[in-house]
Amino acid sequence: MRRFISSLHQALKAVRAFKLRAVFCIASVALGISAITVIVAATEGAYRRAYEMVDRFGPDAMLVLGGSAEARAIGRRDKTITVQDVEALRQAFPTAYLLVPMSSVREVNISYGNRRHQTRVTGTTEGYSRSWSWPVVDGRDLSEADVKGMRNVALIGAQVARELFANTDPIGKFFFVRNVAVRVVGVLEERGTTGAGHNLDDRIVMPITTAMKKLMNEKTYVNAVRIRFLDARNMGRYRQEVRAFLRQRHGLKPGQPDDFRLLSSEEIIRFLVALTGSLVIFIGITGVMALVVAGFVLANLFLLSVSERSGEIGIRRAVGARRRDILFQFLLEAIALTLVGGLLGFVLGVAAGPLLKLAADFPIYFSWKAFAAGLILSMLVGLIFGLQPARRAAAVHPIQAIRSG
Repeated sequence: MRRFISSLHQALKAVRAFKLRAVFCIASVALGISAITVIVAATEGAYRRAYEMVDRFGPDAMLVLGGSAEARAIGRRDKTITVQDVEALRQAFPTAYLLVPMSSVREVNISYGNRRHQTRVTGTTEGYSRSWSWPVVDGRDLSEADVKGMRNVALIGAQVARELFANTDPIGKFFFVRNVAVRVVGVLEERGTTGAGHNLDDRIVMPITTAMKKLMNEKTYVNAVRIRFLDARNMGRYRQEVRAFLRQRHGLKPGQPDDFRLLSSEEIIRFLVALTGSLVIFIGITGVMALVVAGFVLANLFLLSVSERSGEIGIRRAVGARRRDILFQFLLEAIALTLVGGLLGFVLGVAAGPLLKLAADFPIYFSWKAFAAGLILSMLVGLIFGLQPARRAAAVHPIQAIRSG
């Protein structure tokens, strides 16, 4: 133990003596560790975001979207889900405790007094807020009577409430959706923005009968259907059954692509993994390359240091230091430098996290895993790339070292 403490003391003394060299080593390691830290934090954040989205979407939920995946990929929204499809689904799947059709139109002009705003209007039925686990925090929800009576009523998002009504109570007040006078019956709980930057609170929810007739001039098609099933464990089977049912209703033959798309929580997770994967890979390659470069810088500087410090090594060997002591000293120097670089890299990674989140709205979550990964990797760099210089230092003959020093 005494020899270890002595080797550690000599290592720290050498680090202080060669400050510029130490700075180069620390900086190169810090760059790599900061990238690795961001990777671990981003991965952790992505998983948390995925679970949050799955929880919000609902593990027992499915969304049926009109139009094929290919059409939606190029921005075309084909109308393929009919009102009759919705009723047929309701009859065919008694295990669905909620089945809510939806039709939306974007950038609709709304006004209240001299206030103007553009927002999304979603036409739907009673149960919309329940189907999305989205509480009405003020007023009431849409009712069956609202839908059947084609009433001019609406739920509004928190952003719409701020834009039109500022700090006043909007419940019971009339505003115009295009040229249709609509009464506010409820305000949805504030949800914020999605990972893609869409403001969930900038919307109006109306009875689908009212929206389709008075705003969309539509009688036959809906954009989507939200379904929630009683048993979340059987979502894979429900997906297959819904797909087969709609293909049969739409007269699609084997080999023909679906003219609709089914979205579930599993697809959301796969989408997020794919979305974050490219950035994680890019940062990962950068981090690994930076660590390898840092390791070579460390190895070269320490090999140079062995030549320059041959006199010191010879004197230590002459006064009783063993080869093992010299080996430990140089290894401890390398590990000490890389540990400092690792700590600095973690701090830099934490500082870069908010900037990355601001620039790309990327989920970043720093935890003990990121800290531990940084420290372990920095120690490994010091150990792996410091081993050869340490062996060379330990192999120096004391008499020759004193003469050359």
